[in-house]
Amino acid sequence: MFRVTEQEEKNKKQFKTAVYGGMSAEGRPPQAVKRKKPQRGIDMSEAVTNLTAGTECSKTEKRIVKKTRTSGMDRFRKEYLGRGIVTTAGFFIIALTLSIGIFLIVQGTGTFTKYHHSVLEFLFSSEWAPMDSATEGGGKVGCAIYIVGSLLTCGLALLMVTPFAIGAAVFMTEIAPKLGTKIFQPAIEMFVGIPSVVYGWIGLTVLVPFIRDTFHARMGGYSVLAASIVLAVMIFPTITTVAADSIRSIPQYYRKAAYGLGSTRWQVIYRIVLPAAKSGILTGIILGLARAFGEALAVAMVIGKTRAFPKNLLSPTNNLTAAIAADMGNSASGGEQNMALWSMALLLLLISMLFIFLIHRIDAAGKKKEKA
Repeated sequence: MFRVTEQEEKNKKQFKTAVYGGMSAEGRPPQAVKRKKPQRGIDMSEAVTNLTAGTECSKTEKRIVKKTRTSGMDRFRKEYLGRGIVTTAGFFIIALTLSIGIFLIVQGTGTFTKYHHSVLEFLFSSEWAPMDSATEGGGKVGCAIYIVGSLLTCGLALLMVTPFAIGAAVFMTEIAPKLGTKIFQPAIEMFVGIPSVVYGWIGLTVLVPFIRDTFHARMGGYSVLAASIVLAVMIFPTITTVAADSIRSIPQYYRKAAYGLGSTRWQVIYRIVLPAAKSGILTGIILGLARAFGEALAVAMVIGKTRAFPKNLLSPTNNLTAAIAADMGNSASGGEQNMALWSMALLLLLISMLFIFLIHRIDAAGKKKEKA
């Protein structure tokens, strides 16, 4: 007889178990397999208490507690710490803005409260002869020449630069977008980083002699025209960049629908794109105008700084920012002249607030039109 080996007997038992579905050949259930009891869930509060009290903890408990602490610190750093920094910065900016406004109001109203000049005299009189003394008053503080000079130079600069800025924005976005993005837009953005004194120096050494030799100006080229050209070059990047961003924001299906109706490229640009981007373009124009009103050094170098109304574009004059920059450091603190210069600064602040209000109104009107 053949002798059955131990390995063959083991294989036979495995075969019977597989065939009879876990039952032996005699119908008896196989020997129960001992299974490990499921591990009890880890109580986080108990694990933290044990770890704090120095009681022995398992590796799993230590790892989970460490991970919980780390995630809590990350959450605090990302959520509460970041929110606190942003909130503090926001309140700081608000407080700083209010402080500047209150300071200018207190200093700027001294012309009318301390030295008893009227607002009409300040705005519409051309007689400028304030007393440079901290105790005496009785001078003249008419700023009409400076106000007219600012309005004239900034308005003329805006008329010069607006067509070129909108044309450049259309070229960058609609005509040659690849060339505009890679070459033209970086070249325009370089103008923003040029200091104001460089613009003024170029205007003084190049533009002023050119106007003098070409138009035979009596004051040697220092004129409203020179100041306007310098301002136009300075605000060109601002208007162009904002207008280009506004045109890019117009959805493409506007253009595709117009092309589908048989419109040409220029008809799409003129009748579809520019009207749709009108609010953004106007915002850029107002921002450029605000930049022009606040510019002092470059304008002062080419405007002539003459206390007289300009007779034509080739005549010299003065403006608000140039007068403040020239006389503020030489005036007695608290004197009539000093207070009048602070009143000019307050007037510039009010003009800036007017521009900001117009920007918000234009933006609100544009959003209302889009919803309609």
